Amino acid sequence: MSSLFCRHNRFTADCPICSKGTVLDSTREAERRPRSKRAASPGAQRRRRGPNDARSPAFAGPYAAAGPYERGDGSSYEVRLERVPGGIRLASWAAGRMERRAPELRASDLVGLVATARERELLPDRDLSALARAMPEAIEPALSAEPGASPGRAGDMREELRVEPRDHGMLRIARWLLFPSRGWELQDAAPMLPASRYAEALGAFFSRTPAA
Repeated sequence: MSSLFCRHNRFTADCPICSKGTVLDSTREAERRPRSKRAASPGAQRRRRGPNDARSPAFAGPYAAAGPYERGDGSSYEVRLERVPGGIRLASWAAGRMERRAPELRASDLVGLVATARERELLPDRDLSALARAMPEAIEPALSAEPGASPGRAGDMREELRVEPRDHGMLRIARWLLFPSRGWELQDAAPMLPASRYAEALGAFFSRTPAA
């Protein structure tokens, strides 16, 4: 067992000579290990940046477009028809980004939109033919004052894809959900549904036109 006294007849802890360089040295600074720099996880980086600092652009594949259309505030947008897994996405795009709103387009541009989709082979022939059959040859005289709908279900709730007349010959194509406590509510987003649903809604809309 080591002695508490050093060769200088002092407590070892109190001897400036014998305690030097040991754990008993009161002047010795504690060694600090440098903290390792661990790469931050992608989730941590996103949390630091915040949700709106680095937005990835919306997917943009081959598409057919109608427009551009002007809004009252001076901004402009176009409506794109894109093929997506399971069907079609119809969306408003402005400044290279997809907007979170139901698309509105001029009724007379519907035929051209489907024709462009056929030229670019965006959809199977059966889908393109169904869309073409749903629209009359002369669009403007066939405009209805009432919406046309394609009913469906979203989980336990009823939903509809509606083609609705707007001002100045424009149409809005949007999904509506029926909430048990609130009734029907517009889903202000780009609808993504099978082509048959669009064809059904368009056919219902144009069939409402009164006979001349």
